[in-house]
Amino acid sequence: GPFCVDFDPLDGSSNIDCNVSVGSIFSVYRRKSSAEKPCTVDDILRPGTDVIVAGYCMYGAATELVITFGTGVQRFALDPALGEFLFVSDVKMPQDGGKKIFSCNEGNSLQWDAPILNFVEACKDDGYSARYVGSMVSDVHRTLLYG
Repeated sequence: GPFCVDFDPLDGSSNIDCNVSVGSIFSVYRRKSSAEKPCTVDDILRPGTDVIVAGYCMYGAATELVITFGTGVQRFALDPALGEFLFVSDVKMPQDGGKKIFSCNEGNSLQWDAPILNFVEACKDDGYSARYVGSMVSDVHRTLLYG
């Protein structure tokens, strides 16, 4: 077909045994190569600006699908009785920046460049709280909803 999908089928899988939300992350590209032939590495190893659809599905207390087609972000929740995803809302970052939270794996800080170290320290100095689950889907979801 005319598209290629790049995905992580189970982000946060190391958290499954402690019941933390996990998810699937995906992005869709238009193929560069002919649809008559097998895909090539060049079809998928591309810059983010070439993505035409991206999103994630989060599996936890609820199953949610968050997706963008390039303009805005939409949030859907799985209704188990219907077996369908229902529209919840357009996702917009809070105008005021939201809660004073930052999220990163500080266990990797020894490998960070100075500007990143300085930014994280500035967050702490400005009263931001650290929140890090270790599942990108969970961390991004919280950031999108609360800032």
